[in-house]
Amino acid sequence: MAEKSPWIAIVDDDPAVLRALSRLLRSRAFLVTTYGSGQEFLAALPDGLPACLIVDFQMPEMNGFELRRLALSERPELPVILITGRPELRAQYSSIIERDRYFEKPFDGQRLLAAIRTALEGARPKGAA
Repeated sequence: MAEKSPWIAIVDDDPAVLRALSRLLRSRAFLVTTYGSGQEFLAALPDGLPACLIVDFQMPEMNGFELRRLALSERPELPVILITGRPELRAQYSSIIERDRYFEKPFDGQRLLAAIRTALEGARPKGAA
């Protein structure tokens, strides 16, 4: 029986970024759902959390860091990858941002895919195939 592809959620207020990332991930057989805001993502939580969350750091109303904090309060082991067009945020949040899960726009799609795979492997329960 074929293994089900992991569900990846992408949260970004830029529709072009949502389309590009969605296309990239779907081309690698990931199931992808996109959200234009943190509020939209949180409203969908009754459907469950994704296997990995990709979130833009700088969004109106609720920034990516706040959304990350809320998602991790629901499931602390949830892999979260932050993306931003503002490189100065790395220094400001360096104590909490995992180096391999932080990407500045524009970023290399292959590096992002590698980070997703690594994050998913790290989030897999011990003993799971």
